[in-house]
Amino acid sequence: MSAILKDDFATQAGHFYAPDGSPRYTIIGKNGKERNTTVRDAREHGLLPSVTTILRQAAAPGLEKWKIGNAIMSALTLARQEGESDEDYINRIVRDSNEQAAKARDKGTEIHGAIEKLDRHGPYSLHVDAAMGAVGGWAGLMDWDAERSFASPLGFGGKLDLSATGFVCDFKTTDKDLAGLKLWPDHRRQLAAYRHGLDMPEARCSICYVSSTKPEARVIELDEAELKQGWTEFRALLAFYYAANKLELP
Repeated sequence: MSAILKDDFATQAGHFYAPDGSPRYTIIGKNGKERNTTVRDAREHGLLPSVTTILRQAAAPGLEKWKIGNAIMSALTLARQEGESDEDYINRIVRDSNEQAAKARDKGTEIHGAIEKLDRHGPYSLHVDAAMGAVGGWAGLMDWDAERSFASPLGFGGKLDLSATGFVCDFKTTDKDLAGLKLWPDHRRQLAAYRHGLDMPEARCSICYVSSTKPEARVIELDEAELKQGWTEFRALLAFYYAANKLELP
């Protein structure tokens, strides 16, 4: 049995928020050192799980497909070394796949950070212009609030990429052709949770895909039926998370 399967739920780390909406991703342990916040800490200090933590209770087909493809590509491009055992070869493939995934995440994080700061002078300035142009074309000229965090009395917290009165938008970076992209179930659950978390249950919601390979962006808006379905699904995942971790749902 793998290490993660043997871990008790209460020791697993995640993103948590204080009731005032401030992030509590880390905590000072009894040894005086900073560490990741766990479910046990959340239970002790009354912290709320993040939207992304709740979403991880369900399968993410798009992410799993990408991870499998990444692993297969590593296997195809890494030649087997003379005398290398099956176990060593597999471990080397896994390490390479993880390294490639980390590079992709790092670049996505950098682009995301540039958009958050509206950095039009850095290396991703054109990506920023493309992203904000796409969002402007969708919602028009708005007074946007970036990286706004919240805590909901319904029992969860989160941090939004972009929000304004009546509008919620989340950025996703990708190396795929933007024209062929679609929305995944995670998207409707995430955005539905965000708009309810901000107490804007009727807000219009969208995903803004930003290319990591060229300065292009595309906004896809979710319709009301999708968002209502996403909210039903999110509440079910929220109830499961609280029950599985022996927490009391507000």
